[in-house]
Amino acid sequence: MPRLAARLGASSLRLLIKRDDAIAFGFGGNKVRKLAFVAAAAQAEGADTLITAGGVQSNHARATAATAAKLGMRAILVANGQPPARPAANALLDALLGAEVVYVSNRDERTPKMNEIADRLRAEGRRPYVIPIGASTPLGALGYVHAVAELVDQIKAPDVIVHSTSSGGTQAGIVAGCRLLGLQTRVIGGSADERAQVLQADVEAIVRGIDELVRPPARTSFTVEIDDRFVGEGYGVPTAASREAIDLTARTEAIFLDPTYTAKAMAGLIAYLRDHTFDDGQTVVFWHTGGQVGLFA
Repeated sequence: MPRLAARLGASSLRLLIKRDDAIAFGFGGNKVRKLAFVAAAAQAEGADTLITAGGVQSNHARATAATAAKLGMRAILVANGQPPARPAANALLDALLGAEVVYVSNRDERTPKMNEIADRLRAEGRRPYVIPIGASTPLGALGYVHAVAELVDQIKAPDVIVHSTSSGGTQAGIVAGCRLLGLQTRVIGGSADERAQVLQADVEAIVRGIDELVRPPARTSFTVEIDDRFVGEGYGVPTAASREAIDLTARTEAIFLDPTYTAKAMAGLIAYLRDHTFDDGQTVVFWHTGGQVGLFA
């Protein structure tokens, strides 16, 4: 992203972008990488229904609905919020993909409702598979272990990776991938909602879970770095910095960010570059985790 770097006075850096927003399947995004592993496990168990949860405009729910359609499964999505009067963006795509959406009033009701639906389907002789929010499990995070290997096949290992983090699976996979490959890359997760301390514990738990899935497991220490200074007033609430990030990235590089996740991570990166946080000559990668459908909500 040379034009963005130049605008921010950071031309001494090599500023790159890894574009998971450009993954072709289901409008792309980080959830596609996770679901490649999670859906394979569901198939192996003979599942006929995928159940997951998120907000009304959940990228993960949309990707799950697309995965279910592709595999000939039924999708049931538990969404916290009110049914939209006129479905748009991810809600529209969920409908086009044939997903059934069940609404609950708040986030705390989502997991109990998923389990309730799964129990009912089992009683009816169906074979449901419940996917935790964001597919942020050690199995799902393996998608990003593989993604790190993909990245270093494309470029020399970067000095820094900056990305959006929320449910923790993406960051855990990137951290674990760097660790397993022996990279010294600094991984900075820009929180979209949670306080750094809470999210750090989630990411660390998933990384340790990945150790149980790979052979030989990594036993070296690791660092989880999360910056929650750009969350603003909360999840999905734009800030002046995130609005600037959307505008500046589009106008310099013709790349579109989403208002909930990547815009806040980019706001952090813009601040780092303006503050000359990184050393001259370093390679800094912004990992675009998708979600640009949210611009149309």
